[in-house]
Amino acid sequence: MTSNLFAAAGVDDGMHRPLADRLRPQMLEQVVGQDHLLTGEGPIARMAAQRRPGSIILWGPPGTGKTTIARLLAGSVDMEFVQLSAVFSGVADLRKAFDQARTRRQDGRGTLLFIDEIHRFNRAQQDGFLPVVEDGTIVLIGATTENPSFELNPALLSRCQVLVLRRHDDAALESLLSRAEELMAAPLALTADGRLTLKAMADGDGRYLLNLAEELYRLAPPAPLEPAALAEALQRRAPVYDKGQESHYNLISALHKSLRGSDGDAALYWLARMLAGGEDPLFIARRLVRFASEDIGLADPEALHQALAAKAAYDFVGSPEGELALAQAALYLATAPKSNAAYTAMKRAQKAARATGSLAPPMHILNAPTGMMKDLGYGSGYAYDHDQKDGFSGQNYFPDDMARETFYQPVERGFEREIGKRLAYWDKLRDRRREPDE
Repeated sequence: MTSNLFAAAGVDDGMHRPLADRLRPQMLEQVVGQDHLLTGEGPIARMAAQRRPGSIILWGPPGTGKTTIARLLAGSVDMEFVQLSAVFSGVADLRKAFDQARTRRQDGRGTLLFIDEIHRFNRAQQDGFLPVVEDGTIVLIGATTENPSFELNPALLSRCQVLVLRRHDDAALESLLSRAEELMAAPLALTADGRLTLKAMADGDGRYLLNLAEELYRLAPPAPLEPAALAEALQRRAPVYDKGQESHYNLISALHKSLRGSDGDAALYWLARMLAGGEDPLFIARRLVRFASEDIGLADPEALHQALAAKAAYDFVGSPEGELALAQAALYLATAPKSNAAYTAMKRAQKAARATGSLAPPMHILNAPTGMMKDLGYGSGYAYDHDQKDGFSGQNYFPDDMARETFYQPVERGFEREIGKRLAYWDKLRDRRREPDE
């Protein structure tokens, strides 16, 4: 009916549909960038060929074809396609969808229920899928941009196959642009460098790329645009970065591991990515402080000072000037000698403390502020180290019923090499003073 009204008015209703919708694939083979799932022995290709779809979770970045794949899979196996969004749907909507699926099943037709942003459902709502997935009332396809391991119930995950969609690479994005140009019967008004810039703006999101292309067609520039002119004509969105979700943890992990790997250039890149994405600079500063103790420690004691100084500098001058202090600290940490000896020593000590937590300190290192405590032996036999030869008594400071343990094992790098020499010297003195007097 709607199409007839457009036709009566002499208007093509297709012109009112977004370019991305008009280019939506009609067959699984037309979906770009996901050949590992959709061709040959790919799992979705097998489901379609065998006409036996299973419940799956499609995990991938925005604009990679999750909704399209679910819709086309339903069509290829002749199932009813029902789509709900976890953002706008509640328990009542799910119950209605389940009841309708049961009715279809009695009529001999299956239902493929697609839930967009399934991670938005709470744990109880996710549990509601279990019985209808188990008894075959529905085939569930959930779409999420977040790590299913963190966001979905283990019980639901155990009943679904998780399939990872890839961010669109340059070839996939170029294929989409070519299709757009074919549909519009006109090339995009871009120079070669402008075309590369347009694809970079999309950041792997095919839908967003087509939206940018549609805006460019609407602007109809008189001459092909260079990158600078394109950036002025099209406002690029902020980098895909959700401070509360997986990308937050992925980027801070990338920064931390780049620092640990002594790659200052990579560390600066991930630092810049986080700042561009709107990350709280003080969160980054806290991670730098942690890194200084966890991965450098006493191999370079100055590292902790540098990290704390960067935090103080940022507190003092703010953004954007204070971000340079974070960059300086990141470079210092990346180029410093590395040691996790303090970190592992603390882990060993914590393990020993949990196992022997009720043991009392030896009497000779206890203070005796009262006469009664002196009479009981508190502090008896304590050797004041400053009064000893070499300034070292070699006494035992572990509990009497606990064998001495070595938790801290410095590495042969940076300042810890010197610390190792000291510890070895003190071990020799300790052993010598344990020998019985001649």
